[in-house]
Amino acid sequence: MLKKILGWVILVLLAGYVAFAAIWAYGEASKNVCKGIDIHIESGYMTDSVTRKGVMSEINRYPEKLIGTRLPLIDTKKLEEYLKSYPQFENVVCNFSTDGRLKVKVTPMVAELRIFEDSSSYYINKDGKRMASKASFFVDVPVVSGRFDDNFQPKDILRVTRFISQDPLLSKLVGMVRVEDSENILLIPRIHGHVINFGDTTRLEEKRRALLAMYKEVIPYKGWEEYDTISVKYRGQIVATRRNKGARYTSNVEFEETDMEESTLPSIEMTGEETAIISE
Repeated sequence: MLKKILGWVILVLLAGYVAFAAIWAYGEASKNVCKGIDIHIESGYMTDSVTRKGVMSEINRYPEKLIGTRLPLIDTKKLEEYLKSYPQFENVVCNFSTDGRLKVKVTPMVAELRIFEDSSSYYINKDGKRMASKASFFVDVPVVSGRFDDNFQPKDILRVTRFISQDPLLSKLVGMVRVEDSENILLIPRIHGHVINFGDTTRLEEKRRALLAMYKEVIPYKGWEEYDTISVKYRGQIVATRRNKGARYTSNVEFEETDMEESTLPSIEMTGEETAIISE
């Protein structure tokens, strides 16, 4: 009889222990859930806050629930691959902190240019990799419009845009760049008046000096809107096309060895002419 009572006591104690363990496990499990998401942007750009909002926007589109889900059920590698599929992100690392928060560390793709081509718009990085332009990922970078092909791709224009950005004068003068083709790259000044045909991507410093000579010696006398196009694409020549079309006039003056910053262009009578050509 005593053994029977003892058996029942042990059984009751085991049942109580199991019930207690189940309740405790449930309580612990409820604690080990994702309590929130922290996003860290691995860069020092002023656009970090914009990128952070963009990352959260993409996380909100993730097909699986994250906040409130038990940590063992969240596949961080799967989430990383999901975010890496977006071209705006160079790299993504996801893990959990000791307090149950999901840590998302993002290395953003660094955009160098924004390209407008036909009806599309996108960013490119230093390697020419494209990133879709979205309001949530706006970046203030130089703007280029035009058409590109296999022989002249968007990354090929970086040599020109970097040259402009690094030059104190050109960076203030040029508002955007338009590509007609690989031989006709147009610089659009911020001030309305004319466009500058820079030709191809070669001899950039020579072309800059020719343009400065034009601005120093001709534009102050002829006016900012006298010409619709100033071309420095040809070696040894500055070609200025008048707005008021007329006869054609050509002047060839040799100053190839002259420092363009200090040179004085000749005074040329161009009344009624369409084009004045001044050789370098």
